[in-house]
Amino acid sequence: MHNKKIGLLGGTFNPVHYGHLKAAQQVIERFHLHKILFVPSYDPPHKTKKHIISPAHRYHMVKLAVSDYPSFEPSRIEIDAKEKSYSIVTLQKIKKSNPESRIFFILGVDAFLEIETWKDYKDLLESCSFIVISRPGYDLKDAKEIIGGKFQTKMLEVSSDVGEQSLEQAEFFLLHMKSLDLASSDIRERSHKGKSIHGMVPKEVENYIKENRLYS
Repeated sequence: MHNKKIGLLGGTFNPVHYGHLKAAQQVIERFHLHKILFVPSYDPPHKTKKHIISPAHRYHMVKLAVSDYPSFEPSRIEIDAKEKSYSIVTLQKIKKSNPESRIFFILGVDAFLEIETWKDYKDLLESCSFIVISRPGYDLKDAKEIIGGKFQTKMLEVSSDVGEQSLEQAEFFLLHMKSLDLASSDIRERSHKGKSIHGMVPKEVENYIKENRLYS
């Protein structure tokens, strides 16, 4: 029996925004997780570096964004490693430091549909539980086509509170929820053009972006 349930939410967070925070809050509430680790990547393998600001800035914005959420915790695990940010490596480190915990890997269905391109993705699928979140423009049911065989028997679609019995039965949860249609690329573009990003990111993050002229 696991003592704690820990969520792992990784990403470039360039920048972190309310879409990330609201989704994480719903996951916390529905799965009764003890905490969610926000893990900014150091060098994301699937992103071009062209528009990515420094890891230090991205981590600091995450730290500001989660400061009002007691169950959210910023993590420097990938940034301090100073290497390509592979999910399987990060997961192994987190499991080693939390041996009694059940780890839930949280990601949008858009990212999950590309998981076969990830490093050692089969090992990743075997190593933890997954919470796959609905995203505008994507069909959660497509996630079922990505993984077949034994994994499909452990997959469960959920749209409300997830009870202990359901948690015990499944390893892959397809979570239907209302998500904010926000994208970091839109925020970067608006900042670059001098347009307001008020209401898209927490006020502290908005101020930090302005003060450091991050995307202008």
